[in-house]
Amino acid sequence: MKKRYPNAAAALKGIVRDGQLLAVGGFGLCGIPEALIAALRDTGVKNLTVISNNAGVDGFGLGQLLETRQIKRMISSYVGENKEFERQYLAGELELEFTPQGTLAEKLRAGGAGIPAFFTRTGVGTLVAEGKELREFDGRQYVMERALMPEVSLVKAWKSDESGNLIFRRTARNFNPAVAMAGKITVVEVEEILPTGSFDPDAIHLPGIYVHRIVLNATPEKRIEKRTVSVAA
Repeated sequence: MKKRYPNAAAALKGIVRDGQLLAVGGFGLCGIPEALIAALRDTGVKNLTVISNNAGVDGFGLGQLLETRQIKRMISSYVGENKEFERQYLAGELELEFTPQGTLAEKLRAGGAGIPAFFTRTGVGTLVAEGKELREFDGRQYVMERALMPEVSLVKAWKSDESGNLIFRRTARNFNPAVAMAGKITVVEVEEILPTGSFDPDAIHLPGIYVHRIVLNATPEKRIEKRTVSVAA
């Protein structure tokens, strides 16, 4: 099956629609699928529920979809870098399912593994556990969390071969493998595409069985979220 598409718009054609549940890889601005997010914005689809560790920053990453009001609901673990996110949430214009970071990662991993739910102690006795099943194991309370299985996942990797086998670059791996595994359809943006068989099998971080579409973005912007420099003495 041919997985390579000529551009991000083509890679999203026919698979995104209003009201979908999507997952997007990345942590802050590290390892986000920049071109795919911009192409998603340009489709004009709306009322999206988006699973992502955070919502980018104002004007970049998922922040672009907040500005165009295409996101109805976020499932996130951190939301502190986006003023428009804050404004919409406090105004009641944006729904938020706030999820502890480790729980979010496990909900995606479980979805990719076909596990419908799991129990964790994280969140017991807090707002996170409200409305969820509690169960006692060995004298301790646990909260049941449902797995996440997005209809479409947007992922950033460093390299791919034509079969979709992926290699991630250092910390840009972050949530991307779990997001890729969980998606019913997974679209991956990469900086280099090589012939199948180019990778040492032991170097592959995620096998191509999880990848449905690949698009090349050889020169991503890779913005730095915050830059801190020392003042010369």
